[in-house]
Amino acid sequence: MPDRLITLSDPRAPAAEAYRTLRTNLIFSNVDAHLNTIAITSPSQGEGKSVTLANLAVVLAQSEHQTLIVDADLRRPTQHELWGVDNDEGLTSMLLDERALQSPAIHSTDVEGLGLLTSGPLPANPADVLASQKMDAVIARLSEMADFILFDVPPVLAVSDAAILGRRLAGVLLVVKAGTTRRDPTARARDQLQRVGANLIGAVLTNAPRNTRAYYG
Repeated sequence: MPDRLITLSDPRAPAAEAYRTLRTNLIFSNVDAHLNTIAITSPSQGEGKSVTLANLAVVLAQSEHQTLIVDADLRRPTQHELWGVDNDEGLTSMLLDERALQSPAIHSTDVEGLGLLTSGPLPANPADVLASQKMDAVIARLSEMADFILFDVPPVLAVSDAAILGRRLAGVLLVVKAGTTRRDPTARARDQLQRVGANLIGAVLTNAPRNTRAYYG
């Protein structure tokens, strides 16, 4: 398992504990808000959204919540690489094939209670695919299968995918990287999500100094 999955490779590390704190805050937020479908994105590329999602998914599953990772980054998918599985079928298969919609090609993982739906074959027009009415049926089907469904989506400022999908899900978490992410792009990403009616539920700080814990707020 890659070292980037700190919650598995070193579960006693401060970073792993920070993910458990994030999990706790998310679960408490979920009591009234029913945040079962969550997009995880970032303002720009290279801020750690996919690794953050994978580690959060691990700790959610470890707390006995059935959890599903969905790689909805139909441009540069990475979850199949993080988990070492093939990407022959996945989310796009559900959008194109009724049989795949009813029986998604979900990969099991080494973590009990955690499944992975990879992106599947990449389409020529990702934004149009995510904006299609069929996507609503996919979200509804996946919602029947887990307590938490975490969608890995492209950066907000790079393409429109995060805004398109974020407004159809219960909430959005924005990942920002200490020492890299600037205030203006973060504010623009926030404004863009709020403009389309997405429910921005918080931010996660990555790459923080060791005396600073990753936060959710």
